[in-house]
Amino acid sequence: MRGKPVSEIGWSYFYLVVAIVGETVGTSALAAANSFSNLRPSLLAVGGYAAALWFLSLALRTMQTGIAYAIWSGIGIILVSAISWIVFRQRLDVPAIIGILLIMVGVAVVNTFSTSIHR
Repeated sequence: MRGKPVSEIGWSYFYLVVAIVGETVGTSALAAANSFSNLRPSLLAVGGYAAALWFLSLALRTMQTGIAYAIWSGIGIILVSAISWIVFRQRLDVPAIIGILLIMVGVAVVNTFSTSIHR
């Protein structure tokens, strides 16, 4: 990715953020879809995943696959866990919270210290 314009890298992160939002919406809608028996949440789930994969593919034009996927899945796990806790009242125990905190630390380490990410 050396030599890529800053604007192209910025767009990659924008695409990645949209992919994360799509995945979060899609996964959260799955809980309400009730095995795809409720039409609206089912359509939202399918649309969320379609958007997530499309925008992830755009981000991968300039980002390394492993780095993009680590950020995408890590932040997605955190957001879906928070939404599940708030919206669906699914409580997390201490080991789950510790695991999610470790994921947050991992995403921060990758973004802060990895030389695989070109800024």
